[in-house]
Amino acid sequence: MSEADFYRNLPKVDTLAGSARLSSYPWRVRVEAARAGIGRARKELAGVGFSGDVSALAEDFAVGAALEMTSLSLRPLVNASGVILHTGAGRARLAPSVAAHVAAVAAGHSSVELDLESGQRGDRQSHVRELICGLSGAEDALVVNNCAAAVFLALSALCSGQDVVLSRGEMIEIGGSFRLPDIVRQSGCRLVEVGCTNKTHLEDFASAIGPETAAILRCHPSNYRIVGFTEAPSVEALAQLTREKGILLIDDLGSGCLVDTTRFGLPREPQLGESLRLGAHLAMASGDKMLGGPQAGILVGESALIARTAKHPLARAMRVDKLTLAALEATLRLYVEGRELEIPTLWALARSLDDVLESAERLAGSWAGAAIESGVTETGGGSLPGAGVPTWRVGLGSRSCDELALGLRRRGIVSRIEKGLVWLDPRTVTLNEEEQICRALTALKS
Repeated sequence: MSEADFYRNLPKVDTLAGSARLSSYPWRVRVEAARAGIGRARKELAGVGFSGDVSALAEDFAVGAALEMTSLSLRPLVNASGVILHTGAGRARLAPSVAAHVAAVAAGHSSVELDLESGQRGDRQSHVRELICGLSGAEDALVVNNCAAAVFLALSALCSGQDVVLSRGEMIEIGGSFRLPDIVRQSGCRLVEVGCTNKTHLEDFASAIGPETAAILRCHPSNYRIVGFTEAPSVEALAQLTREKGILLIDDLGSGCLVDTTRFGLPREPQLGESLRLGAHLAMASGDKMLGGPQAGILVGESALIARTAKHPLARAMRVDKLTLAALEATLRLYVEGRELEIPTLWALARSLDDVLESAERLAGSWAGAAIESGVTETGGGSLPGAGVPTWRVGLGSRSCDELALGLRRRGIVSRIEKGLVWLDPRTVTLNEEEQICRALTALKS
């Protein structure tokens, strides 16, 4: 077929939009899908000597476009990647009881800012404040939309126009190429860098403090590790120095941990509120990392400082919505009630190797020649860098690992490719998800 014939045989938009295969879609979708289908046919096949039915081909493309237009792109996934807090997959998954509470709150009106006793307007922070304070030992607490916002808000409210001292060994880059020094500067503070990448001494901080210094900012290295010839002053030492100098110690803890991580065979991770007990004035952490809740930035500390922070205009711009509050409150109550192992993050860490092996064997049974080997499930998500827990994982052979991994992703399953195989780590996989993986594998091998 000549190029002129190819173009001549392309259907008109209104003709293609009236196709029976598109009849179940709204007219607007049908028209847009028809345009997209014709455009894709032009782009991919013009001038390549196509000899088939041009109209049918454009219709196929249009049907695919209509399906894509009417499908939700944010969809549930099965995380078999070997990373518990997978940032691309949404970090912490909510406990079933927590997810049910969020759904109930989302489905109707809620008491987000209504005092049911008085009938007057209430405070949305009241749903989580006492729970956070009780679990962390803090005088007061404030929740915003993420931990970077918590750092930015605290610095803007308490330190703007003044110097903030930060160790060069803690100048982290967080997800999306955002950098802590830039956040400090955008808050209106002047950043004062001290020490070296691997070593910062207490004297470095002391010599940098002047009449314009408002605070020392400490950033826990939750998404990287510096090993070897290293040194950094303790929280206690920094707290004593800041109190002697009459300035603040603000501690970005990162992961928001509320349990002793050594119980899972992991290195010890600082717990929320721990630095306050050691003398810090204010600390902040994420809600969707080791805490196992929704994305949120949790600030804890002295009441007067939290009150000043909460009254800053940016606090309104960074406030959390009712669904975040519902998820966070329900998650925190699991800790209070001693049911923290219902939180999927902690459940995955606590699973026995025997239980994981049984799951791996069931998955392997759905793929001919599947291999089972020991491995490590990473914590991930900016928590406990380089650390993980032992696991058993399943390796799947294929003529094309990329195609197999793509086939799994299209069925909502995230794996990883290593050593010429596609690997599934069942440590983070529930029994229902295990069945979903088995069905997907059966479909892919047929």
